Order: sequence, then C-alpha cells, then structure tokens
Amino acid sequence: MLKKFFLFFFISPISLAISQYTDQINSNRPGVSIGAFSVGTGVIQLESGIEYRNYKHKGYNNSISKGKVAFLSLRYGFLKEQLELTYDGAYMFDELENKASYTPLRNKREGFLKNFIGLKYLVYDPFKKERKTNFYSWNANNKFKIRDLIPAVSLSFGANISHKKDNNYPYNDVFEYLFKPFLFQTLILPRKVDPFFSGRATLATQSHFLGTWVFVTNYSYDRILSEYIEKSYILTLTHTFDPKWSIYIETQGVSSEIYQDQLFKMGTAYLMNDNTQIELTIGSNVKDTPSSFIFNSGVSYRFDFHKDINPEIKKSENNTKKAFKKEEKNLKKSIKESKKATKRARKKTN
Repeated sequence: MLKKFFLFFFISPISLAISQYTDQINSNRPGVSIGAFSVGTGVIQLESGIEYRNYKHKGYNNSISKGKVAFLSLRYGFLKEQLELTYDGAYMFDELENKASYTPLRNKREGFLKNFIGLKYLVYDPFKKERKTNFYSWNANNKFKIRDLIPAVSLSFGANISHKKDNNYPYNDVFEYLFKPFLFQTLILPRKVDPFFSGRATLATQSHFLGTWVFVTNYSYDRILSEYIEKSYILTLTHTFDPKWSIYIETQGVSSEIYQDQLFKMGTAYLMNDNTQIELTIGSNVKDTPSSFIFNSGVSYRFDFHKDINPEIKKSENNTKKAFKKEEKNLKKSIKESKKATKRARKKTN
C-alpha cells in the first residue's frame, strides 16, 4: 500500500487549471492599465479612490491647476467567465490660476475627465490548457519558463459619453481656456468641445512568470469618431513580495493632436482580505508644457456571488481531496504499525 500511495501522490502528475475567477480579489488597481482577465461570473467589483493632481504649464506663464480627482470603476462578470461589463469614471475638482493674463485670475471648476462604459472579452487564455505539477521539485514548478511569457489577450471596446456640452476639461485639457501671453490680447480661438459620443478600443495582454511577477500591456485608440483621436500605451510590471503586499511600476505614453506626454508611476497595494485591497501611488511626467504630479490612494472591494460553472468538477475535486486525506491517514497508520512490528521483532531477538 505504501508503494501504491507513493506512486499515486508523487509520480502521477496532477493537472491544475487557472480560471477567470480567483479566490482573492483581482483588481486593475493600482495603476491605470487593465488586466486581460475578468472578475469572473457573479462578481461585482468596485475600484475607487481619490487622486491629488498638480499641473504647471510653462507655455502659459507657469499657470497652475491644482485639484482632486475622484475615480470609480465598476466591473461585473456575467454570462461567461471571459466576459466583463465595465464602467470607468473620473470626476475632477480644481482651481485654475491663470497667469497668462496681466492680472492673475483664479477660477474654481469641476467636470468629468472620463465617463466610459464598455465590454471586455478574453480572446486567448494560455492557462486554459492544463499544466502539470511536479511534486518532486519546488524549483521545477517555479523556475522561469519561456512559455510563461505567452500572454493572455483580451479586447475591450465601448463608448465615452459626454452629457455636458460646456465641459471644463474638453479632451482632458485642463488649460483649454488659456492662450499664450503674446497671443492673449489679439487672438480668439474657438473652444474645443467634447462630442456626446466617441469610441474606445483597447488590446490588453497579461503575462505571469517566476511565480510572483505580472506584466500587463495596454494599447488603446480613444475618442474614435471624434475630431481628435488619442493613441496610448501602458506598460505595468507588478511584483508580489509577500502574500499581502505587492509593488508596481508603470509607464504611459499618450499621443494626439492636442497632447503628447510620457508619464511614470509607482506604488504599492495591500490585500486586507480576500475581497478587499487598498493602494497608494505617486507619479509624474517628463515635460513642462505642462508638468504634472499625482498622488492617489484607493480601495478595491468585491461582492462575491460566484458559483462554479460545473458543479461536477467541484465535486470531483472534493472527492480527490478526500481520497488523498484517506490515503495519507492509511499511510501514517501503516508506518506506525510497521514501527511497532519492528520494535517487537527486536525485543524477541534480544
């Protein structure tokens, strides 16, 4: 029986599969990139927080915008494990100090920077194919493998909705109302206006390697069908160095006829429990037209109503665990009896 158990438990490989749903919260935060995987069916997830922003524009005589941004994402997994419905919003309150005029002026404002609703679908999942675990070696299961670089791939698409024609931040431009000093008195330019509807499409990839590293990329076309299409990419590298703690670094490149920039961010996240995560982030850019600095804190929380899609698989897994426990118990009993028999044999010999 001992030989049989050894062959069953250690030599016979056990297959593991990774599904969309995870036992712990799967948040897109910290950072602004979106992962390839959805939250899983029956899960409603909230990701929210507050961000402090400081902009200074050298081209407008160092005019300054200081404010706070409230952000909120709602994610809902439905119909299929691969499918997710998402709302993504950001609302800004700021004070603009206009130094481009002869007398500096201050103006308090508020408005949407982002108001997006869309769908995300997992197109390719490299973990769908079952991978075998080697019970001989921890190193064999956790060492770097080239196949780990093959990413999961998802597509996200949806609509930006601007319900207010006189948005204070058209196309996210916080300095829209200002003109360069030497043109200020002589030139009046028409204001940019956000269209009521524009599209956004994002290709997201996600790779897992060395057990504790995750690399996410996003490539987006934003404001499709508008006058100013924006192209952007985001690269995010996350490392979990403790069951509760993770850190990340991120870079984001943005390009349009209105605005071009490169932003850098870093931060940390703490897993309070399986359904709650808190975070902190700091970031800045590399230019002065405008320069920017951000600091944000946030929390992610999920309402978990997930049910296993196939109850027979769950039942089979439970039966397998019970079988392992039974065999382990029998093994311990056999070892104990063997020791007693050996001890009795030695006494007889003596």
